Amino acid sequence: MKENILDRILDNKRREVEAMADAMPMDCCVVPWRRMSMKKALTDSPTGIIAEFKRRSPSKGEIHPLAMAYHVVPGYERAGAAACSVLTDTVFFGGSTADLALAARSSGLPLLRKDFIVSRYQIAEACLHGANAVLLIAAALSRESIEKLTREAHRHHLEVLLELHSMAELDKFCPDVDMVGVNNRDLTTFRTDPMLSLKMAPELPDTVVKVAESGLSSMEEVRRLRDAGYRGFLIGETFMKQSDPALALENFLKG
Repeated sequence: MKENILDRILDNKRREVEAMADAMPMDCCVVPWRRMSMKKALTDSPTGIIAEFKRRSPSKGEIHPLAMAYHVVPGYERAGAAACSVLTDTVFFGGSTADLALAARSSGLPLLRKDFIVSRYQIAEACLHGANAVLLIAAALSRESIEKLTREAHRHHLEVLLELHSMAELDKFCPDVDMVGVNNRDLTTFRTDPMLSLKMAPELPDTVVKVAESGLSSMEEVRRLRDAGYRGFLIGETFMKQSDPALALENFLKG
């Protein structure tokens, strides 16, 4: 069977985490110094926009290779974002935990560590670098792993956004998660179906905040999704492909 992109990323991630854990044991990670609720920020915000910081992706290649978190993330905050997602994968997305730390030091937004979380170590690491929430990807984890990692995140006072990509993954839903997201991009092929969030909306539990992710390019789409019950809208490339991502967000919100 041909290896897909997600398999490659996860294989690399497991080796990467093992090496990091050897270099800096989990006991070195400390209590978070900025406790903020991303869930509350989304429900309270008039925009619900989770603006993303990323430099590249496997599907698009280089997007904004020289972007710096300490410049982009405060700009997002001034432009009206409710929260910020920070890509911390290095090999495939050009990010790092240093970007997360810089975002935490330079802005007051709740921060999501967006990565391929496969270990308790990464959750402690997210806490250490200033995250307020972590992403768990259903396609990369078993139901049991999702439950265990959610408990670990909550132990570190971090919220959890569980990301789904299909109806079949609803079986992996864990009621303890704080937010559930529908990623319109298939992580095995990186093809995007902007309608997936709308199709899945009626099937999502009403007990958690709903987030639509990827492929959103207009406020008209955001309004339709809000009417369908979503309160968070994760948008990255639409902003990051512009020379001034914060200005792109500001103009987006005027649409």
